[in-house]
Amino acid sequence: MRIFTVHARTGEKPRTRLVPEAFSFWAFLFGPFWLLWRGLWLALLGYGVLAVAIAFLPDPWEGWAGLALHLLLGFHAYDLERWTLRRRGYAEHGVVAAPDEDMAVFRLVRARPELARGVMA
Repeated sequence: MRIFTVHARTGEKPRTRLVPEAFSFWAFLFGPFWLLWRGLWLALLGYGVLAVAIAFLPDPWEGWAGLALHLLLGFHAYDLERWTLRRRGYAEHGVVAAPDEDMAVFRLVRARPELARGVMA
């Protein structure tokens, strides 16, 4: 079973987003591009500052620190996405457990039909 948090914004253009609670392999592998793709601008700025700081480390430590940065990004990528959604006015409306994202949307629509209008998986 996978766990998804439900974030919704009401108003003229209602939106509902499901964010998984998992390690993000793509954020680990393609860190800045993943942040750019998801529109996490402040996280991308922080990543850039840390990457520049790591570039000034002595040679054997630079590679280990870069690996650590990407591991942290992989483990906390979806936390950064949740943080960005909160800053954009989305409220957290609960948690959905399902084997995959499609079933999570189905369970969300069945349990909370008022959030179904703006579902974006």
